[in-house]
Order: sequence, then C-alpha cells, then structure tokens
Amino acid sequence: MLSIFKSIPTHMDYKGQKLAEQIFQGIILISAVIGFVYGLIIEQFGWTVYIVLGGFAVSCVLTLPPWPMYRQNPLSWQPVIPETSSESIQKPQESKKKKHK
Repeated sequence: MLSIFKSIPTHMDYKGQKLAEQIFQGIILISAVIGFVYGLIIEQFGWTVYIVLGGFAVSCVLTLPPWPMYRQNPLSWQPVIPETSSESIQKPQESKKKKHK
C-alpha cells in the first residue's frame, strides 16, 4: 500500500510554482469581488464569506496537488560524482588575511 503513495509525484518546478501562485491569487481575488458584490446586493455578509470560502476551496483543489501542468519544466540536475575515498577530498584552503601596517 505504501508503494502507491510513493509512486505519486510530489514535486513542482519553479515555473509551475509561479503558475500555481498566480492561479491561487486570481481565484481568491475573483471570488472576493463576486462575494462582496453579491453580499452587498442582497445585504447579507454571510454570503460574502461563503463565496470567498468556496473560492478558497476551489483554488486549493486546483493548486495544492502537483498536477502535471505544474511539472512541465523540470530542472536538469548535474550528475552525481562518485566519491572514491574520504581522504582524496581536500577542503579548500582558507585565504590568509594580510595584516596592514
């Protein structure tokens, strides 16, 4: 059963994160404006809150899971360099500061 969860991709690329953020903010803004206007017309603030919460729920469903549209620009990572031994890796020497006279 755990293999099912491990097969689900959980990453988003940077452009996908930007797109998800723009979609999230757009839906929240549109639902807030619609909710405010509707609540103003019928003079019920509760409907404003319900509409904004509905917009929040819709935006969460559209942006929180890593849908394939958010993974279209993967990063190409550098290949892993095999480590031969711990002795061969040397620390870079710290630069010695010159004393000014």
